[in-house]
Formats: sequence, structure tokens, C-alpha cells
Amino acid sequence: MSAETSSQAESPAARRCLLIRDLVVPCAIGVHEHERHGTQRVRINVRIQVTDDERPIDDSIANVVSYETIVDGIRAIIGGGHINLVETLADRIVELCLANRRVSGVRVRVEKLDLYPDADGVGVEVERSR
Repeated sequence: MSAETSSQAESPAARRCLLIRDLVVPCAIGVHEHERHGTQRVRINVRIQVTDDERPIDDSIANVVSYETIVDGIRAIIGGGHINLVETLADRIVELCLANRRVSGVRVRVEKLDLYPDADGVGVEVERSR
């Protein structure tokens, strides 16, 4: 095996990071009675670590993890009905992301924006990896 072939075989897989920043959506969320009668704004941030396949991207959306698919999935989760906890919403988003075999890790932050007038937001951050 040549030195060039050896270094290629030992090189780590290429990685990239997909970001969804400050997605603000109305969500039926909360455990308190006053939170069960309508929606409140939540801010969602997602950081997805992607391990690239050996195939080239070739400027094709079919060859990448699509942020459009993730955002649509988040909206579907939220549209599925009332959720009690921000932790539950974050976990569901993590599961959505990890359903793609190319995703090696994900960090999700979910914040309620209108709960306290003296705080920009309150919530949870969840991080998982394979």
C-alpha cells in the first residue's frame, strides 16, 4: 500500500454541520391550564452533525441532509397536537433528526418566548449522538 493510499484510508469521514437558527413558531405547549387554550411562541434552534457519504454531493439535494425536510418535520410534530413539555418537543425533534442515518449527532434547543417578561426565553437544550 502506498503512503498516499494509506493516508486516504486512515483519514476520517468528512463532516458538516447543518443549522436551523431561531425558528419561531406557534405551538400548543405547556402543562398549566392557561397554556392548554391556545398557542404560544417557541423558538427552536437545531445543530445537526452530518457525516458525509463517500459519494460527491454533485450539487444535488438528494445527496445532503435537507434543512427543508427537518423544518417541515418540526412543523408536523408541532401540528400533531398539544405537547406538555418543552423536553418532549426537543426529544421528538432529536428523534426526527437521528432518523437520517447520516446524522451522527444533534443538539436541539426549545424555548418558550412569552412566559416571563424579564427573560428572552426559557426552555431546554438536548444533545444526542450515535
